[in-house]
Amino acid sequence: MEIDCSELEVREINRMIKEAVKNGEEKILLLNPGAKHYLSAGVVGNVEIQVKGSAGYFAGTMIHGVRMIIEKNSGWFTGDNMTEGYIEVKGKAGDGVGQGIYGGTIVVRESAGARTGEIMKNGTIIIGGNSDFMTGLYMMGGRIVVLGNLRGMAGESIVRGAIYVKGDVDSLGKNAKLVEINEQDEEWLKEILKAHNFPAFTEKFRKIVPIRKRFVYGSAPSEEG
Repeated sequence: MEIDCSELEVREINRMIKEAVKNGEEKILLLNPGAKHYLSAGVVGNVEIQVKGSAGYFAGTMIHGVRMIIEKNSGWFTGDNMTEGYIEVKGKAGDGVGQGIYGGTIVVRESAGARTGEIMKNGTIIIGGNSDFMTGLYMMGGRIVVLGNLRGMAGESIVRGAIYVKGDVDSLGKNAKLVEINEQDEEWLKEILKAHNFPAFTEKFRKIVPIRKRFVYGSAPSEEG
C-alpha cells in the first residue's frame, strides 16, 4: 500500500495507516513525507512502514510491534516511548533518539543529536556515528551503542543500563563511570552489530555504567553499580 503524504495532514496519514493495519496490510510506503512530524504515531501491529524521505519530530512515537524504515533523516525524539518494534534511520537523527523507550531497537546509521536514550527504560539504541551531549541522561535501563564519539556529560545521572562507546568521550556526567568491557559484553556487541550490518569488531569499545544505582534518592542507602 502507498500513501502520498504531500497533500495530507498528519492526522489523516496516521488514520489511514491504522485503518490499513486493522485490515491486515503488512507493508505501507509513505511517499513525499516532507519531514512531517508524528508520522506513524501510536501505530500498533505487525507492519513495515517505509518513509521514502525524511521524517520530522516524534517519528514512530509510542509504536508497538511496528518495523519503521526512514530512508533519509529524522528530527527530534525518534521512537519516543516505543514499547516494541524496530526503527531504522538511514541518515542522521536529531535530539532525543529513543526518549523513554520501554523496548525494541532503534538504529541510526549516521550521527545523532543530544540526549540520546534520555530516561529510556529498556531496549537497544545503536548510533553509527557520533552522539551529542548528555547521551543516556537519566537512563534507567537498556543499552546504547555508539560507534563514534560521545560529547560532554555522557551518562548524566544514569541509574541503570549501559552505554557502549567506541570513540572518544569528551566528559562524563554525574554518577557515570567509564570501564572496560568484559567477555559477555564482547559477545553481545558482536552479535548485535553483525545483526544490524555494522562491522562486528569490539576493539576500543568501553562502557559507561552508573557509579551508584540510587544516588538520586537522598537519604536512601546507596548501591554500588
